[in-house]
Amino acid sequence: MSFPVIKNAAYVLVNTPDMILHNGTTQTLERETNPESEYLKEIPNHLRSFEDVVSYAPNQTYIGNMTPEELSERKRPWYNEKVEGLSRFGKFGEIMPQDEFYGLMKISDVFDLVLLEKNFTESVREKFKSHAVLKIKADELKEGIDLSEIEKLLENHVAEGLYDNGKLVGCVKRAHEFDKNLTSHIIVENLAVKASGVLALMHLVKNSGVDVNEVEYLIECSEEAIGDMNQRGGGNIAKACGEIAGIKGATGSDMRGFCAGPSHSIVAAAALVKAGIYKNVIVFAGGATAKLGMNGKDHVKKGLPVLEDCLGGFAILISENDGVSPILRTDVIGRHSIGHGAAPQAVLEALVSDPLSKNGLKITDVDKFAPELQTPDITEPAGAGDVPTQNYKMIGALAVKSGQLERKELANFVVKHGYPGYAPTQGHIPSGVPIIGHGIEHIMSGKLNNFMLIGKGSLFLGRMTNLFDGISILVEKNNGDSDSSAAAVSKEEIKNMIAEELKKFASKMMEE
Repeated sequence: MSFPVIKNAAYVLVNTPDMILHNGTTQTLERETNPESEYLKEIPNHLRSFEDVVSYAPNQTYIGNMTPEELSERKRPWYNEKVEGLSRFGKFGEIMPQDEFYGLMKISDVFDLVLLEKNFTESVREKFKSHAVLKIKADELKEGIDLSEIEKLLENHVAEGLYDNGKLVGCVKRAHEFDKNLTSHIIVENLAVKASGVLALMHLVKNSGVDVNEVEYLIECSEEAIGDMNQRGGGNIAKACGEIAGIKGATGSDMRGFCAGPSHSIVAAAALVKAGIYKNVIVFAGGATAKLGMNGKDHVKKGLPVLEDCLGGFAILISENDGVSPILRTDVIGRHSIGHGAAPQAVLEALVSDPLSKNGLKITDVDKFAPELQTPDITEPAGAGDVPTQNYKMIGALAVKSGQLERKELANFVVKHGYPGYAPTQGHIPSGVPIIGHGIEHIMSGKLNNFMLIGKGSLFLGRMTNLFDGISILVEKNNGDSDSSAAAVSKEEIKNMIAEELKKFASKMMEE
């Protein structure tokens, strides 16, 4: 059986400290309900500098300058120690500062809703001219306007401000006078997910060297609903991002599944490639402004920096089997069905032990598991604990229960088969997919034979059901069987068969 492959992955972070204050749901809700709160007064003192964000070890792991193994050797909490000498750019992508991101939002805006101040625009344009992937976009950054014009739009309540270091530098206008789904606040959300998705796409194209004309389908799997009053979540952010990223030969659609969305999308992409419908499919997502500073109150209360200060993004290229890249085992897929229930053990049985046992594999046959990979520095102060470690312990417990692992080996199982969390709490962003970039490299270098991608989601967030959700797939080393070589053999066999039949026919004619 020939399986599709994961050829490459890209990861981006966007540091947006001012957007925490003006666009994060925790802060905007606090401003509406308790505008004089001590939290709002205190939070500006807990924002990290861009230099601190770049020197944060989990962020460097996310963009590929550090491995998860190197991260696990560092003393926690990681925010207490800076990683010196590493760049904002990594082998997988980059950490982008806020001012450049506003420029990218402007480039991503095709309805002239983003307005930036003149001098600010020129400073961003100069930065773009030397940027790894955005230098080709520098000339697309339109001339800015006077600050007084921006201030007037804010005074008339028809736009939402964009701030940098507390200073007003631009705004985003509403897209409709009455439609609540096209208010300036929601347009900021939508343009932020679009711009961060574009950035991830552009880094993937650069990293993989893929011909954009050979990418046929895009699946966008963030958590935003793009639409208006008549179709609130119709999309299509996939094609909108592809347009800006220059992937003009592709069509695409959006796939939503809360935190499990990326894993659902990867399985769907694998199926499309395996079926021969498309040769190259990109699964990608941008970040969610609503989740900026989501646990900020707990961080500030404990005297910590507000660690949820980055939008996340990723892009993954799934292609026909090339005989080299890691394969997606479409025959080893775990699925959390409607009847499984939401108990943690039942969820992991459905996603881990069931698909493995059906294919004659043990839990201990999987080198690494990748469930929710949130950075524990963020979740522990908020009372959620070390989420990745909790998952590894439960997976190990399933192995003990099934007789595949001795109880005394449980602690070692967590270390041997798990990775520390190093992704921002952006919902869909940490849900398994951060492992793919490092996983590809580790499989290609012989450090790993396989890893399991596990996506889980909380469907009750939409108030339509109390059900849980999840899907998983095994990724493993390629055995060298490529579609191209198989096709070549088939064509050669056909030629031989035709030649043989022609010989028989000619011989028969001569006899007659």
